[in-house]
Amino acid sequence: MDLKSTAIYIQKGEIAVIPTDTLYGIVGSAFSKKAVEKIYAIKGRDENKPFIVLISSVSDLKKFGIVLSIPQKKFLSRIWPNPVSVILPCSSKKFEYLHRGTKSLAFRFPKNKKLQDFLKKTGPLVAPSANPQGEKPAETISEAKKYFSEKVLYYVSKGRKKGKPSTIVSLLKEQPIILRQGSLKINSTEV
Repeated sequence: MDLKSTAIYIQKGEIAVIPTDTLYGIVGSAFSKKAVEKIYAIKGRDENKPFIVLISSVSDLKKFGIVLSIPQKKFLSRIWPNPVSVILPCSSKKFEYLHRGTKSLAFRFPKNKKLQDFLKKTGPLVAPSANPQGEKPAETISEAKKYFSEKVLYYVSKGRKKGKPSTIVSLLKEQPIILRQGSLKINSTEV
């Protein structure tokens, strides 16, 4: 299956395994509670851990009721697009199925142009790595199929994807805090 036809299924609330900017991800619309809950069930994921949401532009944050401060805007303009997930406050009850009571969400604006175009078609996507909780992330579609088989109907292959997960930075306090160094190294002097 290709990304173009997969986008149509995702718009209809389906889930898929696709190559992201870091690893293979199991993705679904961030605005489909059904798709989000299906991914939690398939991954066997701790229900209190929110997923990272992939966005196609900084303006997508408005769709989640997020209003950025000037320091946050400046930080994001330096850091995005890149494999950097940024945790922002999101206290809306409407998105409780996403933030799982944490009142915050992690967003990533990927640098990969094909992925950006895909996200423009599908809208924001939850995109955890393609593996059951506790297992290593799938590096190929055949590994992903071993994990999920027919529980996921749509798979998009791009050969072997082996890499580090995204860097995670929290913007919940005044100063950015690096929570995980991932594929893009950030110095604490940059935050």
